[in-house]
Amino acid sequence: MTARAAAIRINARTGTVIGMAAFLGIVAFFWPFLVAPGKFGSNYAPPLIFGVLLVIVLCVVISEIAEGGISSKALAMLGVLSAVNAAIRPLGAGTAGIETVFFILVLAGRVYGPGFGFTLGCTSLFASALITGGVGPWMPYQMFGCAFVGMIAGFLPKATGRREVAMLAVYGSVSGYLFGFLLNLSFWPFSLDPNSSIAYLPGLPFTEQFHRYLAFDLATSLGWDTGRAVTNLVCICLAGPAVLTVFRRAARKARFQAPVRFRPRTLAAEETAQGRSAP
Repeated sequence: MTARAAAIRINARTGTVIGMAAFLGIVAFFWPFLVAPGKFGSNYAPPLIFGVLLVIVLCVVISEIAEGGISSKALAMLGVLSAVNAAIRPLGAGTAGIETVFFILVLAGRVYGPGFGFTLGCTSLFASALITGGVGPWMPYQMFGCAFVGMIAGFLPKATGRREVAMLAVYGSVSGYLFGFLLNLSFWPFSLDPNSSIAYLPGLPFTEQFHRYLAFDLATSLGWDTGRAVTNLVCICLAGPAVLTVFRRAARKARFQAPVRFRPRTLAAEETAQGRSAP
């Protein structure tokens, strides 16, 4: 069974808010190509400003998702998976780029839909930051990056069996590189000597600036991102079929989007009376 459970309902208004949030997130990540350091009076002001904006936007998006339709069952599932991700993340974080949090985001976003994947990405990283003491100006960027990973997984095309697992494994591997590529943008302008050939240099044309960033990303993060990508690939290939089965079984039993029907009170009372009078 490959039907998606859509644990969190996304209506037109919520979809519009998520689209606007995604646009602001892209702007926040690519700010070095849009705002030169020092424009706001301090070289560190732009990432801090965009970080605060991302927190506000995430709060708005999550409140819109909750208002649009998140049941107690979906909320319980969200809490359980957030706790699981927060617990397993320290097992690999900091060791050769091994990240154990992404494969659950990919599989949950695939089964429960893009809205659930987006929310799970935010809550997982927030809970993990509280547990590991990783709260800082980088946290909103990590939350938004993981939200993208979970959300896009919910939009992947239909597939079954081994093809589905292979598709998710490839996506998990690519998302490992994409996450690192985006996160590096938030601190690239401050991490190197300005005289370096791969450092950020305000005023350069976009193509030359982007070439410098690609060189920086390859030189400083390729090994780390490869560790993340390989971890996602291996975890999804090995545990993906079993985890997908468990998630879908839970979705069938929970019936997240099952309509609620109320019987007339008189009819319910008559049935109760008939049941009591039956021998």
